[in-house]
Amino acid sequence: MDYFFGLDHPAKIEDLTLLTTFSDPVSLSIAEELLSDAGIPFLKKERGAGGAVRIIAGFQLFATDLFVRPEDEDKAHDALIPLSEPAEFVSEDENDTENSEA
Repeated sequence: MDYFFGLDHPAKIEDLTLLTTFSDPVSLSIAEELLSDAGIPFLKKERGAGGAVRIIAGFQLFATDLFVRPEDEDKAHDALIPLSEPAEFVSEDENDTENSEA
């Protein structure tokens, strides 16, 4: 089934390199902003009928691939480093104790 709908492998786009694949729309949006801020042109391609499903249903079921030019690949990976680093979250209780100690 996946072979038929094209969900298990990214598309092959001539003259572009697959940068990464996102299944989370929030991470995809952040990656798009990071690449845009770095001035790196990119192409996003939703797998299968993902674009039609997103328009009709209002949400995304399938992964999205991001492609860049081969000469921008290293720069693009560097731009996406903040996505690969785990975020540090401070709970409200920890924040209150830090403020009271200061």
